[in-house]
Amino acid sequence: MGFAKKDILDMESLSVDEINFILNTAEKMKEISERPVKKVPTLRGKTVVLFFHEPSTRTRTSFDIAAKRLSADCLSISKSSSSIIKGETLIDTARNLEAMNPDIIVMRHSLSGSSHLLARMVKTSIINAGDGMHAHPTQSLLDLMSVRENKGDISGLNIAIIGDIAHSRVARSNIIGFTKMGAHVMLAGPPTMMPKGVETLGASVTYNADDAVRNADVIMMLRIQKERQKSFLFSTEREYAKVYGLTKERLKNAVKDVLIMHPGPINRGVEIAPEVADGPYSIIMDQVTNGVAVRMALLYLLTGGTRNADTD
Repeated sequence: MGFAKKDILDMESLSVDEINFILNTAEKMKEISERPVKKVPTLRGKTVVLFFHEPSTRTRTSFDIAAKRLSADCLSISKSSSSIIKGETLIDTARNLEAMNPDIIVMRHSLSGSSHLLARMVKTSIINAGDGMHAHPTQSLLDLMSVRENKGDISGLNIAIIGDIAHSRVARSNIIGFTKMGAHVMLAGPPTMMPKGVETLGASVTYNADDAVRNADVIMMLRIQKERQKSFLFSTEREYAKVYGLTKERLKNAVKDVLIMHPGPINRGVEIAPEVADGPYSIIMDQVTNGVAVRMALLYLLTGGTRNADTD
């Protein structure tokens, strides 16, 4: 198959075939990062703009590295360095960027739906690097890649996602992504952090972390997103860690070859104990590595790459 998408905005708009195509391409791209010289001329002459309105370490850096490993020109713009602080609208900023003829704009924004709005307004390809509490498709794709890489197949797996579900775009994207690929997703967290009606996305819900961990093949822990909470949704971090934190003791209820994941940044000792985050079942660093590969694949595919194109 070819790849005809103009934009990558969410997991809903990707079919199972398209997801597999992206992951297969990412596996090939990963090999480039393992070479002594980590660079190929595949996207020479292409321009990628990183347009980030929110702080980011892993996503922004991995997109930057991905573009440079494919020899694309990469320009980074933050909210503080753009004309938005002078009153320019998001759409006007995007149209001005488009007038400079970039090939891809990667955007992170605090408002849900901002990437979708931009994609309708400009002809340049848009990659959503996180919009508000709505979606984070590239994180979901790298998580799918990491699980498939370690388990061989995603279908039939039990995926537990534990933490601040209500404020997590990662959780929403992963519910959709893993469910599409045939996995069973169970969510766990305090009632104050569980959005109403989330079951309609295809997940099961429990308020007991032990129930979610029990028989889980994959456990994904989420941090408490205090920056998005308008009021205190739990009493203390110590209490939260006791009731919902992933410890070695709680981990005993999971299957023997369980995978431990976290999208980062980690609050050690709150949602996950240090010995679990750094333990033998953790693939957290695999997620980071695969993030570069997935983002290389998306830059390549959105600029016209095909399965049989030469990436050497």
